[in-house]
Amino acid sequence: MFIGEYQYNIDDKNRLLIPTRFRPELADGAVVTRGLDNCLFIYTPSEWLKLSTKLAELPLGQAKSRAFARLMLAGAMEVALDKQGRIILPDYLKQFAGLNKAVVVTGLFNRLEIWDQTVWETYKQSTEEQSSEIAEALGALGV
Repeated sequence: MFIGEYQYNIDDKNRLLIPTRFRPELADGAVVTRGLDNCLFIYTPSEWLKLSTKLAELPLGQAKSRAFARLMLAGAMEVALDKQGRIILPDYLKQFAGLNKAVVVTGLFNRLEIWDQTVWETYKQSTEEQSSEIAEALGALGV
């Protein structure tokens, strides 16, 4: 299970250190892809298989289904941790998420997200300001 917020820097070779507590779950590799809200998603191979299977089953005749599947699947890249626990982020994914040097790695149960630190702080502040409305909407869903 992935939880928490961790601040790191991307080095000049596009390497990003993965938090130590998450490395065992990613020992067999990972998949990094375009995420939502201007971030990247990282999945374990088993979680990626679950998601990609669902995406492949979306109705091909619906333009929004095709677009979302393309966003997630065509943007995906398999990555492996090196001996220091780093992954290499492809340039196209760094550009998609607007990642600079300072990033935040967030754990969200079955995936990690990688955010540009400034974008994350803005997003987090906005979400915290709306926390009452969000909680009320989730309450209606039984959460």
